[in-house]
Amino acid sequence: MGSGGAGGTSSAVSKTGGVSSGGGGSHGTGGMIGPGGTTGAGGSIVAAGTSGTAGKTGAAGTTSAAGTSGAGTTSAAGTSGAGTTSAAGTSGAAGSTATVPTPAITSFTASAQTVATRQTCTLTWVVTGATTLTLDQGIGSVLGKTSQDVFPALTTTYTLTLNGSLTAQVQVKVQGGFTATGSLITARQQHTAALVPGPIGYVLIAGGNDTNGRDLASAELYNPSTGTFTATGNMSSIRLGHAATPLSAGKVLITGGEGATPYLTSADVYDLASGTFTPTGTMNVARFVHSATLLPSGKVLVAGGFNQTGTVASAELYDPGTGMFTITGSLNVGRSSHAATLLSGSSGKVLVTGGSDGARYLASAEIYDPVAGAFASAGNMTVQRQTHTATLLPSGKVFITGGWGGAAGGLLSTAELYDPGTGMFTATSMTVGRDSHTATLLPNGKVLIAGGYGTGVAYASAELYDPAVATWAPAGSMVTAREYHTATLLPSGQVLIVGGLVGSSWLASAELYTSP
Repeated sequence: MGSGGAGGTSSAVSKTGGVSSGGGGSHGTGGMIGPGGTTGAGGSIVAAGTSGTAGKTGAAGTTSAAGTSGAGTTSAAGTSGAGTTSAAGTSGAAGSTATVPTPAITSFTASAQTVATRQTCTLTWVVTGATTLTLDQGIGSVLGKTSQDVFPALTTTYTLTLNGSLTAQVQVKVQGGFTATGSLITARQQHTAALVPGPIGYVLIAGGNDTNGRDLASAELYNPSTGTFTATGNMSSIRLGHAATPLSAGKVLITGGEGATPYLTSADVYDLASGTFTPTGTMNVARFVHSATLLPSGKVLVAGGFNQTGTVASAELYDPGTGMFTITGSLNVGRSSHAATLLSGSSGKVLVTGGSDGARYLASAEIYDPVAGAFASAGNMTVQRQTHTATLLPSGKVFITGGWGGAAGGLLSTAELYDPGTGMFTATSMTVGRDSHTATLLPNGKVLIAGGYGTGVAYASAELYDPAVATWAPAGSMVTAREYHTATLLPSGQVLIVGGLVGSSWLASAELYTSP
């Protein structure tokens, strides 16, 4: 029997195995002075200009607009200082001003039209008459440059803007599919992954167990800008089968799990600014392979799980404002390795599906209403299942896939849709059975299903479900087969897939999925 999806682990029922500007005008050398004319020390005369018999130029005077000298200026009638020039004293044909190039973008090209994700691509351009020159996508001023290296993660259109108004564009397409990114410092599986709220899009990887089967307190941060993992602070306890819930302002709540006691009531809050985990209030009930769902109110609903007494029916609410957990209404059925999905809208209702009660797989579902503080029955799924996925679709329906269960207990190749409008579950199919896989809603509305446990092996395959037409399509293969991994949607629209297990090998590798 498979064990928990992203960050989940099996319950008591488990499967076997674990431009420059021109200068000023110039003066010709052949200027003539009328019989009475004299030139001051700083004066200069344009090539064909002649002055009247009485005209003379003051010491700092200048002649026509084409030639300059000193601070004085020649008036429209040709005056400078005390001297005056006659109407005939004008610049001749040899006086000229350098031409300023007309602003234009002659060319703007990319070194390649299609690249792999984050592969270097060079943008080049030819422009004239530039006083300002900028590139978008966060690059900024490129004045004085003729090229710029870019590293697109997704298909991107770049815009070059000259003098604030003239523009040119070039698109660089990024090949869809899976590509390797930086590796974890510590190979791990059954860990949690949470997108840390903030502008960068860091992903916090925490806990799980390592190649020696030891549960971990360590955590790492993935930086999507560099494609690398770095160590961050340790949790207050080793944890496996815990839950990680993004809060706000760079914080993530970590609850419960299996530790040294072995089941934990403790919780931590991770703060990105300090890079540390700080213990917060204690849960009222120890729990492992439970669910923790952020509500619109900012509180977190923690429900079900498993501990030394068996499956847990109780639920509690965490308030980030007070750091305290308070008991709320209980589940109708104690369950672990279930799925919890926040429904669309502002009601804050949460759909809880399936799981195990310790003796059997469950088909039942419940909905938590935060206003009433209680759970109510939501009918039954078409199949009993645990360690499945449940993804909220743009339509408001919930898409449920795979897992382990059925009447006889085994790998499930079925899927179903829950419609909150009718309160009904409707069966659909999958192309292959999967357990301990991941399901991620993409920005285009499709759902990426990746990896998981198959018929005795971990899968590298992935597929896309399109809810608009209810069809499946291949999504290529991951770089590495894996189960018990995590999948996190990044702000870029890519999906970060991390760690897991293949056979008896723990994985440190990670990869990115890019939509075609």
